[in-house]
Amino acid sequence: MFSMKKTMIAGMFIASLAMVSIAHAKTIRIGNQGDALSMDPHSLNESLQLSVTGNVYEGLTGRNKDLSLAPALATSWTQTSPTVWRFNLRKGVVFHDGTPFTADDVVFSFQRSAGDGSDMKSYTNDVAEVRKVDSHTVEFVTKAPFPILPEVISLVYVMSKKWSEDNQATKPVDRRKGIENAASFRANGTGPFRVRERQPGVKTTLARSANYWGKIDGNVTEVIYTPITNDATRVAALVSGEIDVMEPVPVQDVARVNASANARAMQGPELRTIFLGMDQKRDELLYSSVKGKNPFKDKRVRQAFYQAIDIEGIKRTVMRGASNPTAILVGPGINGFDANLNKRLPYDTEAAKKLLADAGYPSGFEVTMNCPNDRYVNDGEICQAVAANLSRIGVKINLQAETKGTYFPKILRRDTSFYLLGWTPGTYDSHNMLNALTRCVDDKGSGQFNLGAYCNPKVDELTLKIQSETDKAKRQAMISEAFKIHADDIGHLPLHQQALAWGVSKKVELTQLADNFMFFKWMSVK
Repeated sequence: MFSMKKTMIAGMFIASLAMVSIAHAKTIRIGNQGDALSMDPHSLNESLQLSVTGNVYEGLTGRNKDLSLAPALATSWTQTSPTVWRFNLRKGVVFHDGTPFTADDVVFSFQRSAGDGSDMKSYTNDVAEVRKVDSHTVEFVTKAPFPILPEVISLVYVMSKKWSEDNQATKPVDRRKGIENAASFRANGTGPFRVRERQPGVKTTLARSANYWGKIDGNVTEVIYTPITNDATRVAALVSGEIDVMEPVPVQDVARVNASANARAMQGPELRTIFLGMDQKRDELLYSSVKGKNPFKDKRVRQAFYQAIDIEGIKRTVMRGASNPTAILVGPGINGFDANLNKRLPYDTEAAKKLLADAGYPSGFEVTMNCPNDRYVNDGEICQAVAANLSRIGVKINLQAETKGTYFPKILRRDTSFYLLGWTPGTYDSHNMLNALTRCVDDKGSGQFNLGAYCNPKVDELTLKIQSETDKAKRQAMISEAFKIHADDIGHLPLHQQALAWGVSKKVELTQLADNFMFFKWMSVK
């Protein structure tokens, strides 16, 4: 009798604990226009993917709520010589499967992120070696002095060497070739949330990690992340309370969201720049009516395209005022931005027609334009507007707009002649953009997202000097010079910085960052 009573009391106690746990469990439901294409943190250098996986994985360095640099898996770092950085690793950290985190995981992860199939090479291309000093100390040897290294590597997330080996995932998922492995669908990080269920394109469920080393400011214990591609459906789900957070709010629906009883729109400037790129390498474009030559190799053609785009019209009719037209590939808030250079060439169809005629295309020509329709704010509509603008100077655009799941692998293979892309410097510094978008392409990661292969040796020379220069005034002068050369070359066609617009339930508190990353550890449900 005594033992039965004791068992009953114990059972009631456990049940009461479970009820308390359930009462304190907070689920947040997020709807986004797209999905992370993989759980592999090295497979795609795209902010949405890195935002999602950044809740599961961590880098040696991270970011505070004001985007300042913060310790993460490294507690401190020092530059022991001009080309050597030493990082002291955090002790007592374990991966979600319980495996201890050590220097071996760091060395492995940086080798993986610099290897075949990795989309993160532009963060590692100037690192010569990562070496283990002891179980919780590593050194980075750089090819040249690299004072901004801690900022550069914040998005290179650390994976478990043992887990990757056990699951045959030692190489990144290669989005260009459609190669998948266990890291595509499963994850084992050190971050505050672990992946509980992954249904690509349908739903990803994450749960708070019980053994996370750090502080979690929010009270969310479960996140249900659902891609909802249709704008109207996504807005309706927020307004009705079916989801708690959505991104992005279509610019035309901001007023509706703010007028609803359940939600509000959180708006702010975003650090992302939207631009167009052109194949400037091939002797003949892959997808054009012009045979035997490449019209984009002629600056006059590039400038004609630039001056044919009515950027203020796009701002007014497509973006509903929620954009800032730009003349350079970084915006305000990025270190190195130069307002004096942010002056666009005038919109002038007659001047554009003359430039085309002078280049030998008086009747224009035909070319295919690749564009995502579910990645950036109104991306498909922007491309439609650009196509309409270019038709006025005789250029026929064959617009191929598609989901980012097929779009990114295509353009990352450089299987394109003319494309739209957005870029947020992950380091919040202009060097990141110069290294990834305007540097001459090599197989180590330089110019990894310079998909049209623009190349000017002077810009490359300046990029390397900017990387090493510590004098702020000299460095700024070099950045401005590189920007001016690129602008004079019409290396790309800059469009605008888009605005952030998140839809948030009135019962949710969160932190909105200008880089559009969404961290679940800073979310709370009232």
